[in-house]
Amino acid sequence: MTINTPDFAQPAPRGLCTDCGVSRMADASACGKACQFIKPDYPAMEARVHGRAAGMQGDEPFFGVTGAMYRAALQPARQGAQWTGLTTRLAERLLETGAVDAVLTMVADPADRWRPRPAIITDAADMAEARGMRMGYAPLLALLEPARAAGHRRIAVIGIPCQIYALRALEAQLGFERIYVIGTPCSDNTTTENFHGFLARLTDAPDTVTYLEFRADYHVELRFADGSERLIPFLKLPIADLPRDFFPTTCRTCVDYTNRLADITVGYMAGEGEQWLIVRNVRGQEMLDGLGAEVTLAAPGSRGKRAGAVKGFVENTRLAAGGLPLRRMPDFMRGIMGWLMPKIGPRGLEFARARLEMKAAETILHLRREEPAKIKNMVPAHVWNLAAPYGVTPEAGEVSARPKDDDHQQ
Repeated sequence: MTINTPDFAQPAPRGLCTDCGVSRMADASACGKACQFIKPDYPAMEARVHGRAAGMQGDEPFFGVTGAMYRAALQPARQGAQWTGLTTRLAERLLETGAVDAVLTMVADPADRWRPRPAIITDAADMAEARGMRMGYAPLLALLEPARAAGHRRIAVIGIPCQIYALRALEAQLGFERIYVIGTPCSDNTTTENFHGFLARLTDAPDTVTYLEFRADYHVELRFADGSERLIPFLKLPIADLPRDFFPTTCRTCVDYTNRLADITVGYMAGEGEQWLIVRNVRGQEMLDGLGAEVTLAAPGSRGKRAGAVKGFVENTRLAAGGLPLRRMPDFMRGIMGWLMPKIGPRGLEFARARLEMKAAETILHLRREEPAKIKNMVPAHVWNLAAPYGVTPEAGEVSARPKDDDHQQ
């Protein structure tokens, strides 16, 4: 097996931090220019990475620069994959063809299948070890220096948005000949220990859970070691019972759910049971083309109306951000709404738009309570634009004098 999982230095102490790995590198001060939680400039970064910033029409205000968008499925689906295995297959194919020397990604910790461990993979056959979801923080970008020291000149990186923003901020000085970036959307992270506590609230046999997924049909899917499965409606999840610090401030104030700076984003939100692909630039298209007939592609669908669901979420978030108790739905209604939501709620692209608007409002409302001084530099214009229809607009001193996103349009 050719998987390298090196040990790293301890992270430097930081405020808002998801331990992307930059603070563990030789120059820990690079966090100052790489971190998306300081003063992100998405229009300038998009223009450099994709050749232009996101447009102001269609779905680009929601999802970022889009060359093509699909519902997609790998045929046949790979055993052990979170969906069909498309993310790992893209990287696997890059290794098979020699387009890259190494892939920087996550594998499971030997002692805990849910704990992510950063790994450098150089053999395509070993990409199977990267399949599936991990929950927790892992310093992916700390792999950059050992990868370079090992002589790898062309690499692929599979990462979540806060990792990819930092990668893009530093890539020009890293010395690699070529970097392919496969991004996954992030749907909130927590510590691995917290995640185990969440599993224990869902089942009396948490140690036997082998798979968990928040699906676009308003259910969480659990699979167990004995082959059994269970679906839990979102409305029946014990979210309100979780400790207040279950999701850290960083994840409650994320400004990029869709990995806007990846070459290709592979997610679930608009997949309606398949995977959701956003091809953002020529490198992303090159990776997709490399799979040929292995992947089936179709136009994403869009059904339902999101406004009511988003309004309800924003109101509950206002209460939560203000320290007030959440409005709980009566128990007798939860089963009814759990049955109705997959039928009448937003689906496909409308579900993804709803999630992005929810996240935008959540970011602003939680920053106002916990880190108000950071709002004017940390919240990009695209986030303000998504939250505005729901009455979440800038207050005095919350917008900096830097150029707005639309000033970068080309």
